[in-house]
Amino acid sequence: MQQFTVPQFIDVEDKVIGPITVRQFIIMLAGFLVIAIFYKLLDFSAFVVAGLTVFGVSSTFAFVRVNGMPFHFFILNFVQTSFRPFIRVWSNAYHENLVYKEEEDEKGETEIISVKPKRITTSRLAELALIVDTQGVYKGEEEEGAEIKTNIKEIKND
Repeated sequence: MQQFTVPQFIDVEDKVIGPITVRQFIIMLAGFLVIAIFYKLLDFSAFVVAGLTVFGVSSTFAFVRVNGMPFHFFILNFVQTSFRPFIRVWSNAYHENLVYKEEEDEKGETEIISVKPKRITTSRLAELALIVDTQGVYKGEEEEGAEIKTNIKEIKND
């Protein structure tokens, strides 16, 4: 069997100039190009303010990491999270309308009505688990157990 080397440190970016990666170099280059455009278009006091602002923003995006992620991923995740609901609550309340049953009326038409689901106690759950674990050998103590057993056999036969 051939031996293959498994790549290590695949999340480390390649270095281009000393400790600077390609991504950092491109971001800083874009920042310096914007500063050069500001130098041609603005007077000196506005250029200094705008240049320092662009230099700070581009340096932040190039070199700052939040929780090991580049800063632009942090900003993207922050914006996406801001537009989502803050709290998601699972309602464990009992609702009658969750179970439906079809019945035929006097005219022969099928009608869908809501039915209260049967509450299963802990002892009943233990009995059902025993029926499933024994693959139907244990019949159960109530008539419902036999009904469940036949349903399980029908599912196995399909």
